[in-house]
Amino acid sequence: MTTALILDGHPDARSLTAELARRYAAAHGDARVLAVRDLAFDPSLRFGYRERMELEPDLADAKRMLREASSVTVATPLWWGSVPAVLKGFFDRALLPQQEYRYTRLGLPEGLLPARRGRLLLLADTPWYAVPFTGLPAQTQVARNTLRLCGVRSVRTHRMLGVKTAGPERIASWIARAEELGRRDGIRDASRSRSDSAQANAAAAASSSVVATS
Repeated sequence: MTTALILDGHPDARSLTAELARRYAAAHGDARVLAVRDLAFDPSLRFGYRERMELEPDLADAKRMLREASSVTVATPLWWGSVPAVLKGFFDRALLPQQEYRYTRLGLPEGLLPARRGRLLLLADTPWYAVPFTGLPAQTQVARNTLRLCGVRSVRTHRMLGVKTAGPERIASWIARAEELGRRDGIRDASRSRSDSAQANAAAAASSSVVATS
């Protein structure tokens, strides 16, 4: 089981988004990249929530990866204020009520994914000085209304703005940033994994030492 899952939401494997996802995963050391473009599934939630659609094998595998990951990173470009259709379709089909989230009797959302930490690598042609006027709705959509709703409580967003006009040095700095984030998260996740394993072993040892008496 990997500790980190990286969702690559760009339709083009040659994109900078895809490269950042690969560099982050390689630097992490215990991560898996799930390129949504490579999955065979219908991205349209054809019946809304009125009727369930049968999960395609790729989608069932992706949901299993989400349930096994202790951290989730999403790498995506910002298109028309949102994310690419293939990534939005993945969210629609893969994140389902009573499976990845549910609502309490009081109507409050409860996330069901085990991951508690996540990152959003958000790329946009929008320059930084235009953000106060245009906003970055995809950030709210992915970080708050998707990941956090499904249980990923702490999501940090890293913006790469002005991609269209960025020169080689700036692009190289973004790649280095993704690698540094991957290394940092890899160290954190490895430490947490060892701690969880030690706690599990201690609990097992304590349980095996109990002597049943009448």
